[in-house]
Amino acid sequence: MKPPEDINGLVKDGLIASILGGLAMTARLLMSEEPVTIGWVLRRLTAASITAVLVGYGIKDQIQSESLRLCVIGGCGYCAPEITDYLIKYVKARGDKEIKSVKGTSTRGKKTKK
Repeated sequence: MKPPEDINGLVKDGLIASILGGLAMTARLLMSEEPVTIGWVLRRLTAASITAVLVGYGIKDQIQSESLRLCVIGGCGYCAPEITDYLIKYVKARGDKEIKSVKGTSTRGKKTKK
């Protein structure tokens, strides 16, 4: 078991890293030329936060260098909002395609005339 000093230092480092990451993400969002809504900002912040936490847990034992581990976590958190936006657009396009194909057939499987 670790002494309390190590845990306090870990919490302090995590808090500082979180604040710096949040400020960097805020600056990135403010500099964006896209129209920004509260929902858009919350979706991007949530995607980045969840990804960073999961990657941090996943690579804890794989990468021994603290600075390299933080670099990997930051990089994954940085690209997570763009990947989430792509996945949302992909799923929506696939859903629209399926709905269109279902609307094009009747209940007996014959094509309907339009």
